[in-house]
Parts: sequence; structure tokens; C-alpha cells
Amino acid sequence: MSKENGFVSEFKKFILRGNVMDMAVGVIVGGAFTGIVTSLNNDILTPILGVFGGTDFSHLTVKIGTGDNAPVLLYGNFITAIINFLITALVIFCIIRGLNRMAERAKSLKKKEEAVAEPTEKECPYCYSLISIKATRCPHCTSELK
Repeated sequence: MSKENGFVSEFKKFILRGNVMDMAVGVIVGGAFTGIVTSLNNDILTPILGVFGGTDFSHLTVKIGTGDNAPVLLYGNFITAIINFLITALVIFCIIRGLNRMAERAKSLKKKEEAVAEPTEKECPYCYSLISIKATRCPHCTSELK
């Protein structure tokens, strides 16, 4: 029994780890996002492309052989799946690109703020110790500063 309890407790620990839960949330959100992109493709883009191309991709088929039981290739559905993939990849690329640009801007603003901050210390020209910028005499070597 100790092997089973060890296995079960180890599995429970693995499942409840943060990155596994994050991955589960990502899969669920990704599934919902896929539904949105599929709807965008099927309900909006495919009819528009059908106007220009004169055909709706989802109904494109090729029958292999003759007879009632001959296999049918639904290559229109495959074209639709490729378009769904490309749209999904484009949307994710745009989101990631936007997030990266926002992060770069935040870093840039932070660097500007750090650069604008006035120095609070200076170096003594005689003993090279760091001293307050307001000091008129070095506390280390007692030299008078100009």
C-alpha cells in the first residue's frame, strides 16, 4: 500500500503544482479561442473569399472511384482548417507582439526614470571616496571641496 500511497500523493502533488494548473487554464482558454477563430473563418472570411473565388471551401470534395460506397475526400474542410490555423497563428502573433512592445515601452520608461534621477553622491577628488553631493568637506580625508 505504501507504493500506491506514494504514487497517488506524488501524482496529487504534480497535478496541484502551479505550472500544471496554468497549463490547464491555457488549454481551456485556447479551446474557447479556437471556437472564436473557427467562427470568424466559417461565418465571415469563408463567405468573403467565396465571393472572390466563386466557391465555398467547406463544400469542395473529390470522389475517389465510382459507386455509392466510394470514398470522398473533403479537401475543402482541409483548406478551411489551414485558414483557421493561419488566422489563429496571426492573431496570437499580434497579441504576443503587442505584449512584447508594451513590455519594451515599460522598460524604456523605467530606464528613463532611472536616468533622470539626480545623483546623490560624488567622488572626492583627493581620496576618491564616495561622499554626499552636498558635502563641502570630505569626511574621510577632510579636504575642502569646491
